[in-house]
Amino acid sequence: MNLQNLQEFAEQFNTIACIISIESTEDGGYENIRLETGNQAYLHSFPPQVHFIPGQIYTNYIPKDLNFEHFVYNAAIRKKPMHAYIYSDNFGAWFNIYSLPIVSDEPHKHYCVYTQEMDAAPNAELLAKHSARITNEVLKICIKLRDQKCFQESMDSITADIRKMCKAEQCCLMLTDFKNGSVHLQSECIDPDSNLISFKNYLTQDFIVRAQSWLDAIGGSNCIIVQNEQDMEHVRARNSKWHDSLKEAHIQTVALFPLKNKNETIGFIWASNFDTKNTDFIKETLELTAFFIASEVANHKLVGRLAELSENDLLTEVKNRNAMNNWVTAYVEGRTSPSKSVGVLFMDLNGLKAVNDNEGHAAGDNLLKDAANVLKSIFQKGDIYRAGGDEFLVIVLDETKQALEACIQKLHATAYNPHKVHFAVGFYYSENGCDIRDAMKQADALMYEDKKRYYAEHPELKHR
Repeated sequence: MNLQNLQEFAEQFNTIACIISIESTEDGGYENIRLETGNQAYLHSFPPQVHFIPGQIYTNYIPKDLNFEHFVYNAAIRKKPMHAYIYSDNFGAWFNIYSLPIVSDEPHKHYCVYTQEMDAAPNAELLAKHSARITNEVLKICIKLRDQKCFQESMDSITADIRKMCKAEQCCLMLTDFKNGSVHLQSECIDPDSNLISFKNYLTQDFIVRAQSWLDAIGGSNCIIVQNEQDMEHVRARNSKWHDSLKEAHIQTVALFPLKNKNETIGFIWASNFDTKNTDFIKETLELTAFFIASEVANHKLVGRLAELSENDLLTEVKNRNAMNNWVTAYVEGRTSPSKSVGVLFMDLNGLKAVNDNEGHAAGDNLLKDAANVLKSIFQKGDIYRAGGDEFLVIVLDETKQALEACIQKLHATAYNPHKVHFAVGFYYSENGCDIRDAMKQADALMYEDKKRYYAEHPELKHR
């Protein structure tokens, strides 16, 4: 192809456009993807320090990207008009890209034109422009995301659907928290006839490091799809440990899509040994599916966090009064599991006001934390609530009276320093069920009697 003709053709486009060549190999693969030339808009998109030379390998100018290579391969060699709307971490923007085949008179060298427009924020209309088949698959998944009452059931059903859609041996949904170094296998579906091993067998403590390395393999793109040995070599060059683990697990093909929420990776969709005849369909479907699943996962985490905040005391990290009231209501209404015995312990932290007055509220907060830690270490079978400022409630079901009395003795032995942690304790026990509200009242009354005795012994600490 004549460079001047290619240049003139590229200049016909108003958007950023370049002409790309790619050489086909005898085995049906490709090599040597080159940026032959581009229009003025394309050339001006390079940083001032970059000097563009026509006909250079594309990785001289941008990072190697399997998705980009598959995209132009389909256009130039397979003669398929291509379109995608994707987000790139490398540029922090959304790209609306097209690639169209160009007729070539060279038997092993093929050409396409590549054009792109960039958006800082996602365009809803472009995200929605997909074939009827893709739209149908994604719509079914979205309906399941909203229709299921149980989040786990929803994820299990969707994971099974994705495996079926990909015709893969294995599909899983993993949730990650890179800040806290944790990874969780939310859902997994494996073909009954497959020899692949469940991801549960790989989730060791250092697996989060491996998951982090997947982002390096993805290289700022929106996914990585490994569909042949040539792609595997790319994985080996970028992440040799991951390449070796794939081989050891007998994985020949893999589609890996990160779940993103506000530019944070919160998980991955993974499909192993999928049908490579449907790669383009799988890629487009999972790109859009990942967008909706990430939104649902983020929403589920937010709701869970709000629920946690609504029922947990942030200072002491035990349950709060709201959680206590909710449990009591559920118990009265018979919505909790039946129990043979109920033990109720009301405890008041003596001397808190004196510490607040003499040493400051920071010291008082530390005293409350110490008190909660003492309770957590002793009452491991019970539910611990911070009922008020310096009051704690412990409810223990199906435990003997002797065992709870032993816990109280241990509590006094552990925390009987009047200048540090000391509790006034009221204990009520019933073996044959009880009115839980009456039990709490009796335990509370017994606690105040114990408190009076304490301040009679230590009048200098009296605070009321």
